[in-house]
Amino acid sequence: MHSRRYCFNLPAGDWDAGERGIASLPDRIDEFRRGLMLAIEYATVIGCSTLHVMAGKLAPTGDRERQLAVFTHNLLLASDAVAAKNIELMIEPINRRVDIPDYLIECSSEDMSVIERVARPNVRLQYDVYHMQIVEGDLARTIHRLLPHIGHIQIADNPGRNEPGTGEINFDWLLQHIDAMGYRGWIGCEYRPRTRTLDGLRWASRYLNHARESRP
Repeated sequence: MHSRRYCFNLPAGDWDAGERGIASLPDRIDEFRRGLMLAIEYATVIGCSTLHVMAGKLAPTGDRERQLAVFTHNLLLASDAVAAKNIELMIEPINRRVDIPDYLIECSSEDMSVIERVARPNVRLQYDVYHMQIVEGDLARTIHRLLPHIGHIQIADNPGRNEPGTGEINFDWLLQHIDAMGYRGWIGCEYRPRTRTLDGLRWASRYLNHARESRP
């Protein structure tokens, strides 16, 4: 089976209760390991080569350094477990201001600090354009600086996290610039359609038409 370059999340805990990942929670290490094994099993069956490890929120105790140590430990464990399957692990900065208050990793510097601690080639940065526009802006320069570490890019417009063309980001320019930089990975669409799903895909028609015209 050929490896497909899409991505899904490891189990994120009790979503309805507000959890957004468990990989940094000291009292959930065994649960993380079970979820990791399940994710590897699913990824192997469907041919997925990318898994997103959600760090989770800062616990009420507020011991961020301890959680970072647990997160690093779990990533090292996961890195070893997926290596033989040719799977890469992604960690993603997620904004605290709009979407997930108290998320452990918010900006690219925090993300890169963890990646440097782990120091494994199959642990990489998942760059979400929507979150990074909120937290850092200056998308073109930031992507260029981080490009050697980026394993997956996701897009949504801001504000609203809707499809490209509904907000402030110039995706026509940005997507061409990402291509010109030499990025050869997939770009995932992680947005909420403003109305119907099909209507929300109209922005992509020019790219789909170009792909058809480029086929031999």
